This record gives sequence, structure tokens and C-alpha cells, in this order.
Amino acid sequence: MRKALRWLLALTVLIGTMSSAGAATAAEPEATGTTDSSTTDIKERLLAIPGMSLIEEKPYTGYRFFVLNYTQPVDHRRPSAGTFQQRITVLHKDVSRPTVFYTSGYSVSTTPRRSEPAQIVDGNQVSMEYRFFTPSRPEPADWSKLDIWQAASDQHRIFKALKKVYSKKWIATGGSKGGMTATYYERFYPRDMDGVVAYVAPNDVVNKEDSAYDRFFQKVGTKECRERLNGVQREALVRREALKKKYRAYAEENGYTFNTVGSLDRAYEAVVLDYVWGFWQYSTLDDCDSIPADAEKATDDEIWSSVDSISGFSFYTDQGLEPYTPYYYQAGTQLGAPTIHFPHIEKKYLRYGYLPPRYFVPRSIPMKFQPSAMRDVDSWVRHNARHMLFVYGENDPWGAEPFRLGHGARDSYVLTAPGMNHGANVAGLVPEEKALATARILDWAGVTPAAVQENPSAAEPLAKFDAKLDKRGVEQERTLRP
Repeated sequence: MRKALRWLLALTVLIGTMSSAGAATAAEPEATGTTDSSTTDIKERLLAIPGMSLIEEKPYTGYRFFVLNYTQPVDHRRPSAGTFQQRITVLHKDVSRPTVFYTSGYSVSTTPRRSEPAQIVDGNQVSMEYRFFTPSRPEPADWSKLDIWQAASDQHRIFKALKKVYSKKWIATGGSKGGMTATYYERFYPRDMDGVVAYVAPNDVVNKEDSAYDRFFQKVGTKECRERLNGVQREALVRREALKKKYRAYAEENGYTFNTVGSLDRAYEAVVLDYVWGFWQYSTLDDCDSIPADAEKATDDEIWSSVDSISGFSFYTDQGLEPYTPYYYQAGTQLGAPTIHFPHIEKKYLRYGYLPPRYFVPRSIPMKFQPSAMRDVDSWVRHNARHMLFVYGENDPWGAEPFRLGHGARDSYVLTAPGMNHGANVAGLVPEEKALATARILDWAGVTPAAVQENPSAAEPLAKFDAKLDKRGVEQERTLRP
């Protein structure tokens, strides 16, 4: 795996309208002390929470930024069965402001960053590292305790601990797997958050039914761009033997091995089959000019460079896969993974096809797929969504199977940013939808200015854009994962 709306604005008016092990208890956290923020430093208040410890504090103008460890039970159903240290960060502005709870669904960044909702509401941000991503991994690792309910329970405990400090409204957010995570958290703990903003969140309800992805690739972008991409992908397989020699030399030079995926040949095909998906996930239509126009006349180096720049020949090595073992484990046990077809490539050039997650997780880790997990979440969102916003990119493959809203949903929205990829956000929506989304986020956070209450179409972020703090867009890590 590599991976509409003026009437809504009118509706908005009617409604009102993101390690080190320690010996600490895993009991439900209770904040200690009765002094308020005017007399107690925020660091003291955070560290007074049972199970919370400081890793470091980093300066950032206008904020306090803390990297922390929080003691969590390995199994929330059996809290006495062991603990682990989970990294979180706190971007503190003021306890009188709302708080955004962000997760990428992967590791946590220890560099101060502000999610889009945090900028919109001008609030605090708590960010959580997803369990089993190092260093937030129990030792020894019982992989059966890596599931969406356990992770949602991690968020629930962190929220209960920090709500005593940050008592205003909270909004959960995340992009991609982080958007999935925010959605699952809302499903299991629907009373915690006051709103959810989920960006580019895949929703693979039926793991074996992936025709939506094939339909996506038949129409995305322009015919010329699709033909360029398909041509390079096919040519890389036509020239498999010649380019594998280059791959082998590249692997030897860098010390790469292929034990998990099984062989260099299998890894080579996996990288090549990621190429078209990877382009649309990370690039835009304007980038098509960088793709060789006539693949058959391109040199081996041109084919190699194009594939490497998008898919990344290092990824399906043992060294490239290892940091993402927790993701592939979840994809193979609960989240599901897409299977796509390649009608532009003759069968004689395909040896393995699109590989399932099992090939990207060491065989020593047992995996069994649970088909009911995503069906449960999908059904819950359709019938129970409250104060939820889903944002997708028009040209993002991961949006081929999006979350959808049913008759039971209330004050919830699914919006698509035209021409955007896996980095789609509220700022990329058409003006009417951008204003709608911004107005709803402000309302859910309880910070809607009077002017916006009277005219939701005037809604804008409360905080000024900070190029460093608000770094936007999708980060290309040469890994086709949500």
C-alpha cells in the first residue's frame, strides 16, 4: 500500500453556524493542585498530571512548546498489565483559548508546528504520537494491542488529563491516517471533542472491493498526463532486467536488504507499481511536464530517475519499511489496503501485482484481518456524525473511497478541494466552501466573532499565517501510505 455550495452557507446561518520508559501509574489521570494559570506556570501544571514527564521545552515566539512523555497502559482493558511511555507535544498559547488535538497517525514531530484548525481558532495544540511508532512502543511489543480502539483510548486518557488544564472547547484533527485516527476517536469517544476536522481520510469499508480506485485512475487529470505516467511505468517493467542491475548496485552501495518483502525483484516491481499512484498523491497536474513524454525513447537513467523521484527505490528495502511496520500491520488487520489494476501493462510484464500489507510486515508478527472494523466506523459516521468535517483533494487517489454522510448526520460536511492532492486543506476549497468550513470550525471551538455570526461568509482564520509554524502541504516521504 503505498498507497457542493451556497445552500450549505444558508444552512450555516440557520444552524448558527489538529521516550523513555518510566515508572508511573497507569491509573486514570487526576490533575493535582488547585492554583490557577495566573499563579502557576504552565509547565508546572502539565507536570503535575500523574504520569506526565518532560523531555524538553523548545522556544517559539508567542507560544510555549513542550515535548512530553505520558504513561499509558499497554492494554486499556487491563490497565494493570503493563505500561509504556507515549510521546506527546503541547503547543501552548493560553488556557483561555480552545485546544486542537492533532495526530498524524504516525510519529509525532518535535518541531513546533500548528495544524490548520489551530490557526483558524488561534488556539493551543496537543499532538500525540500513535502507539507502536517508536519510541512510543511497548517493550516487548504485543502487536495484538495495536488497534484503533486502543489508540482511541490513548487519546481519551490524554484528553481527560489535559482537559483539567485546557478547559475550553476541543477539536480533533489530523491528515490522512491522522484524519482516520480523528474519526475513529470520535466513533469510540463521541463525547470528548466538540468538533472533528479530518483531512484526506481514506475509508476502505470493504477491503476486497476496490474498483473505485481503478475508476479514479481512468479519469484523473488529463489524458496526456495519464498517458505519460502510464508509459513510464510500463517501460520500467519492460526494462526490468537492465534497471534491476542499477537497483542492485544501489542497494549494495547503501547496505539495503530485502528480507521483509522477499526479494529485490519483488521490491523493484512494488516501487514501479507505486509510480502512478505516487504522482497523483504528491504532485499536481502542472508537474506532468516533468514526466518523460515518450517513455520508449527515454534513456534508462531518465526512467530510473523519474520512478525514483516519485516512488523511491529505497522504500521497499528492510530499512525503508521498518519505521512503518505499525502502519502496515494496521492496514493488514483493520484499516484495509487498496488493490489496483494496470490495464496498460501486459500481463507478461507483471510478476506479483499490487502486494497486500502482509508483504511489508516481518513474518514474525502475526496478522489476521478484521473485516468488521471499518464497516462499523463507516456505519457510525453515516448515522451518528455530529460536528464533523471531512476535506478531500480532487486528484488524491486516497479520496477515491471517502467517508460519506447519511440521514443521521448532523452539522457535518464532506468537501473536496479542486485540483488538490493529498495535501488538501480548508484553504484550498472554493471560496464558499472555505467560508463554510472556517465558520463551522470557529463555531465548534466557541470562538466565532460577532461579525461571522451575522455573516458566516466572512469567516477567516483568527491567527495570522506563520510560514514556519503553519508549514502546509503534503510531505513527500516516498511512502505510499495514507
